[in-house]
Amino acid sequence: MTSLPSQHPGQKKLGLVIDLDICVGCHACATACKEWNTGGHSAPLPDFDPYGESAWGVWFNRIHSFEEGEGEGARTIHFPKSCLHCEEPACVTVCPTGASYKRAEDGIVLVDESICIGCKLCSWACPYGAREFDTDAGVMKKCTLCIDRIYNDHLAEHDRQPACVMVCPVNARHFGDLGDPDSEISLMVHERRGQDLMPELGYKPVNKYLPPRPGRMPRNPPAAPPPVQSPLAASSADKLLRWVDRLLSR
Repeated sequence: MTSLPSQHPGQKKLGLVIDLDICVGCHACATACKEWNTGGHSAPLPDFDPYGESAWGVWFNRIHSFEEGEGEGARTIHFPKSCLHCEEPACVTVCPTGASYKRAEDGIVLVDESICIGCKLCSWACPYGAREFDTDAGVMKKCTLCIDRIYNDHLAEHDRQPACVMVCPVNARHFGDLGDPDSEISLMVHERRGQDLMPELGYKPVNKYLPPRPGRMPRNPPAAPPPVQSPLAASSADKLLRWVDRLLSR
């Protein structure tokens, strides 16, 4: 089995923070992730029968949508999910070859496809369903936090972010060092009381979710304003009423 790197205070922990309050479920993050990684570090990401009834394939980022609340106070929550780059990842410790590993320098969990035997033990161990099996290559694949972007010196500094963060139209996705309590992303988590996904399991996900703010959807929405009658329609109605008035006045 594969061991984890030793941990120490101040260790770098790169990860994502996702704001569930403003995510609109547009799937831009999933599409950008697919496009970038199809030609990136884990390329290719195959699709099978993409235009048929049983379409499926390798996607590192998936969006789930569900209803929260009841009645007039209900709202739709969009929940993007990818690898959480846990501090205690079961997918790593269960790997028999060391193909699944966690980097000491930044905490990113990766797969070395050259020694992956496709046993799928990591996918069974991951409770978040973040592992994707490439049946063409016979190996496991997963989110890399776009390591070929974030460390790419040929890109402008503001472009050295995961593809999913770059394209979010509502700024619901954020990237940074969650091991630094003074980083912008850590302060955001503290202010908004960011949460782990399924913390009771003890895997300590690095990625955090900002919960939806309460009361965003009014329980008694204001009544719709009365329809505005067009000047043309009003003029026609006046002519009709005047004609009726003259007819009845004879």
